[in-house]
Amino acid sequence: MKRLRGGAAVAAALMCAVTVAGCKEQTTGAGPASTGSGPAAADGRAVSPLRNPDGTKPGLAPVTTDADKAVARKLIEEVSTKGRGPKTGYARDKFGHAWMDTADGVPLARNGCDTRNDLIHRDGQNLRFRAGSDCVVIAMTLHDPYTATTIEWRKAKASEVQIDHVVPLSYSWQMGSARWPVSKRRQLANDVLNLIPVEGRANSAKGDSGPASWLPPNKQIRCAYAVRFAQVALKYEMPVTAPDKQIMLRECGG
Repeated sequence: MKRLRGGAAVAAALMCAVTVAGCKEQTTGAGPASTGSGPAAADGRAVSPLRNPDGTKPGLAPVTTDADKAVARKLIEEVSTKGRGPKTGYARDKFGHAWMDTADGVPLARNGCDTRNDLIHRDGQNLRFRAGSDCVVIAMTLHDPYTATTIEWRKAKASEVQIDHVVPLSYSWQMGSARWPVSKRRQLANDVLNLIPVEGRANSAKGDSGPASWLPPNKQIRCAYAVRFAQVALKYEMPVTAPDKQIMLRECGG
């Protein structure tokens, strides 16, 4: 399995080099959603982004202590800023076909399972697989950090769960990825650091927004979301807008 090529600045800021096997794939998966008690309480496996710098561990646990929030702000401060450029020329296929298993430079590439299913494996529980497959998930329980709900997902209603690009691909295009080599765009699109299975409606509401325009409805997770956004930006040497950075700092107590 391939490891993420992380930025030195990220590793130094987090002071953490834990790497654990994870999974990748986009999932639009669904099932009836029922309100849970929150991601930390409902899913004890969820890991803080400060202790998951490569994204291979499950979930997105809240950043809660003053010490961790100080580390979070230090990380976010390293992100550069610039204005958001035009969307001209953007298309999803500029980042490779969806959930490809052949994007280089990301964990779990070329493991025989696409990115979407890898992510379901990483974050889902009580997995049920299609007959004869150890990759394709047809049912699972997902604790969604964005909405603090628990979703009993079934593949027959796939759109109830979607894979969110924390840094949306269109946003990245407007912040410079239009000039990247195709291989780097494919990496961003399939990097487990940038991907989280969440409630489909929340993901649709987000669109290609940055943090200044959209934050997860679950307020407890907002600093963690800001950290993950910063981790992706730093790894790919991508700026964010000044308003986005301001909001990210604010959500972590800045």
